[in-house]
Amino acid sequence: MSIDPHLRFLSGPSVMAQLMRDKDWSDSPLGPPEDWPQALRSVVNLLLGSAFPMFVAWGPQLAQLYNDPYAEIMGAKHPKGLGRPLLENWAEIRQDVGPLAEQAMQGHSRYLENLPLRMRRGRGDGEDTWFTFSYSPVQDESGAVAGMFCACIETTGTVLAEHELRARSEWLQSLFDQAPGFAAVLHGSQHRFVQVNDAYRALVGGRDLLGKTVDEALPEVASQGFTGWLDTVYRTGEPFIGRAVRAVIDRGPGEPPYEAFIDFMYQPLRDPNGRVDGIFVQGHDVTEQHRAREALRLADRQKDEFLATLAHELRNPLAPIRSATHLLRAPAASADMRSRATEILARQVDHMARLLDDLMDISRITQQRLVLKRVRLSVAAAVESALEAARPLIDAKRHTLHTHIADPEACLDADPLRLTQVLANLLNNASKYTDPGGRIALDVRQDGGSIVFTVTDNGIGLSESAIRNMFTMFAQEQTALERSEGGLGIGLALAKGLVELHGGRITASSDGPGRGSRFMVELPAVDAQVAAQDASPAAAAGTARPRTVLLADDNSDAADALAELLRLEGHEVHTATHGLQAAEMAIALRPDVVVLDIGMPGLNGYEVAQRIRAQPWGAEPLLVAATGWGQEGDRQRATTAGFDRHLTKPFDPQQLLDLVAGR
Repeated sequence: MSIDPHLRFLSGPSVMAQLMRDKDWSDSPLGPPEDWPQALRSVVNLLLGSAFPMFVAWGPQLAQLYNDPYAEIMGAKHPKGLGRPLLENWAEIRQDVGPLAEQAMQGHSRYLENLPLRMRRGRGDGEDTWFTFSYSPVQDESGAVAGMFCACIETTGTVLAEHELRARSEWLQSLFDQAPGFAAVLHGSQHRFVQVNDAYRALVGGRDLLGKTVDEALPEVASQGFTGWLDTVYRTGEPFIGRAVRAVIDRGPGEPPYEAFIDFMYQPLRDPNGRVDGIFVQGHDVTEQHRAREALRLADRQKDEFLATLAHELRNPLAPIRSATHLLRAPAASADMRSRATEILARQVDHMARLLDDLMDISRITQQRLVLKRVRLSVAAAVESALEAARPLIDAKRHTLHTHIADPEACLDADPLRLTQVLANLLNNASKYTDPGGRIALDVRQDGGSIVFTVTDNGIGLSESAIRNMFTMFAQEQTALERSEGGLGIGLALAKGLVELHGGRITASSDGPGRGSRFMVELPAVDAQVAAQDASPAAAAGTARPRTVLLADDNSDAADALAELLRLEGHEVHTATHGLQAAEMAIALRPDVVVLDIGMPGLNGYEVAQRIRAQPWGAEPLLVAATGWGQEGDRQRATTAGFDRHLTKPFDPQQLLDLVAGR
């Protein structure tokens, strides 16, 4: 079959050449191929012989012609779109290709890579596609731009693969960021950061790490051994594990260095040939756990020291008590000797009672069960009471005491007994830790809404570590132990708790060892116009009538001693040594007052109290619990069992005498 010479350029074997020869061109702006200008024929001949997708758009309407590979891009639009206007074929992407076509028709070439287009190929909804292509103007025989030529490659598969790879990389980075602890990947012998997670960035203060070596990004760690460990792992291929390793990390200008303790692992990474080419870093910031462990160790050590101190302090008064007891028993002892022995017993028992009272107070404060008995109290009254308590030790050490009160009428809402306890403790400490003949000062002033008590001395002073631990339980500095003159090391912890219960604060300062100390107590002031109430009302006077008293305690020595004291006051006293005996004697005697130990055999004190209250006359007696159990729960249980009063051993016998007398 012969081919028209005008169509010889369509003589190739491609499918598109056959379609162009056979197509009815009556509806195309191009007209029949035999009428096409030579320039268009040349371009069509080029594209029909190409293995790459190409098209040409010719004339004012940009009628489109394309080759076999481009027919695949056309999809269902082919062959209907052959010879139709470009923007008619691709109306859905007119806004993307229209401006490019206009630029080409104006004589400008364009090259675009991975242009995203949402194309409708006749298979349902538009599809996301990507192309890399060039648009070039084509001139006719006169040299005018008559069309445009496009060579393109669809890169959808490549772009989607890159998107998937990027998504997977982001997913892996997300997992990396969510990994417990900090993590990083280092590459090469210089340990260059190629990946880090958020926890690692937070650890080093948010610094930019990627692309930098460890020494460049974290210069401070090189001198701390970390770079050396990395070098060893890279050289030997053996992992390295560190436990609670101290690391001081710079946090930037104006920020203090961060002292961290970290658990970490350096794991070598290998290339396909098995050679180490990187290191995986993974670890945890265990600073808080480390500090907690150290605090527990310190607390355990302080506990051991405290128990040793407690044993020592309780033994100390036992020696003079034992000696005084022997002296009282000695037939040859004079009345003066017996009097001195009695004074020794009283002093040492008072000392033991104070030790136990401090222990009970610190326990109540720790459990938030200590209740303040607040009254309106003048500053002058508070200072006078504290000086009265501290004066004996100050005088014994021949110290000079200066007191200054800026406004004696200034008032506090405070518990007088507890405030005296705080101020006397500070004055006594100043006396103990100042050489004989030293200077102590107590200054009281009002600062805004606070009353500030300041106790200063020229004694042994305080180290920085002592100041940090000054108000913790059982804290005593070694140099202070040599001068402690007795005590459990809980006085300042107790003072801090009492001050905070009053809504105030206590602080310590010093210029250093040997340069004296300064303690400040700040408490809220109250309106000075409010009249101060009497902080220590006198006990009601009056002559007590004799009463019938039942004392029950399985410690017969304790019961007999209290019985003798009560008899000296004129009361009729009976004693029992176990619970069942006490219950039977109470029913027989119907006493005015019953004093019951709690931990007795047979029936305990609670059970005896309940039996007494169950009697027809059981509401009349005054029931007093006398026990070594003094927690708030013990007091509540005593009240529930029917007791009127609760005395915690060792109590002041005068308390019991006053209760029995009705004072």
